[in-house]
Amino acid sequence: MTETLATIDTPAALIESTRMQRNIQRMQRHMNELGVRFRPHVKTSKCIEVAKAQRDAGALGITVSTLKEVEQFFAEGFTDILYAVGMAPHRLPHALELRRRGCALGILTDSVASARAIVEFGRASGEAFDVLIEVDTDGHRSGIKPEEDALIEVGRVLHEGGMRLGGVLTHAGSSYELDTPEALKAMAEQERSACVRAAQRLGGAGLPCPVVSVGSTPTALAADALDGVTEVRAGVYVFFDLVMRNIGVCTEDDIALSVLTTVIGHQADKGWAIVDAGWMAMSRDRGTQKQKWDFGYGQICDAQGRVLDGYVLSGANQEHGILSREGEADADIAARFPVGTRLRILPNHACATGAQFPEYHALSDDGSLRAWGRFHGW
Repeated sequence: MTETLATIDTPAALIESTRMQRNIQRMQRHMNELGVRFRPHVKTSKCIEVAKAQRDAGALGITVSTLKEVEQFFAEGFTDILYAVGMAPHRLPHALELRRRGCALGILTDSVASARAIVEFGRASGEAFDVLIEVDTDGHRSGIKPEEDALIEVGRVLHEGGMRLGGVLTHAGSSYELDTPEALKAMAEQERSACVRAAQRLGGAGLPCPVVSVGSTPTALAADALDGVTEVRAGVYVFFDLVMRNIGVCTEDDIALSVLTTVIGHQADKGWAIVDAGWMAMSRDRGTQKQKWDFGYGQICDAQGRVLDGYVLSGANQEHGILSREGEADADIAARFPVGTRLRILPNHACATGAQFPEYHALSDDGSLRAWGRFHGW
């Protein structure tokens, strides 16, 4: 029997296919207009069908966050893969094995110690790894600042040690803390200029730097020009989420991922409806809590995906979610949402919510559902 929104078990992760395709086309079109290669970060979906849709739209290569993803995507025909997490020495044998099977795997470092470990293992194995240096352009997480002496030292260790120094990479993750077009444009330019400066310093030291890779969903969409950049990476744009909505790069109507849930009870005196999607379905990510609009654990929609203004998932236990109205409690909550009612919840963070499920259910405009697998593990 063909499953529908009325018969599928809940909670279930839904992808609205038309919204997803629209999001993919929007980003790819913008990258094409800016004249840069686009290498999407597939850690958001960890799904072959989604990555193929991105590739079909014009993406060149993919970015991943685990070697498990490399294994899975390489097995499905993706060969140009960037592992964009600092390389730990114990993972080098796995990376070597993947390269020797034909995967064009690039790796990342941001320290002299890591670079030396890569060189030592590469020399011992007779392998010249393709390595990018991570650059810190906003103080958000990891990387070497563009003007630090360590940038040149790491470059020399890799290049003189026989590795292929591919270039520089940065991620302006602090863009997630912004919420105006002006601030996002300024951060996009900061990300661009600082990464290009790092590339110029390497070039000035006689070191190769063919790749200048930047990206986050907010800065990618906000950028007006990317002079000196060769590629952009972004991930969550494929689904979007409530954090992105608050940042201002999408609306609720662009969010392609939601969780289908069922009302299983009430606490009428408190104005609560209880649903079967708790934090095990939505994740514990409360990313909107620090933003201008707090959606609790998610925005409530009807079964067709229409936003029910004022109703949020205000609380969550492992398998129970609390649906309530913001402000004054809804005295008619039990009549409004009877037991058995099906609803959808838009997530705070699409990556985190997606990670709670072994598969997605792709929803077409005609109401049909297709099961798409999702990768787990490291």
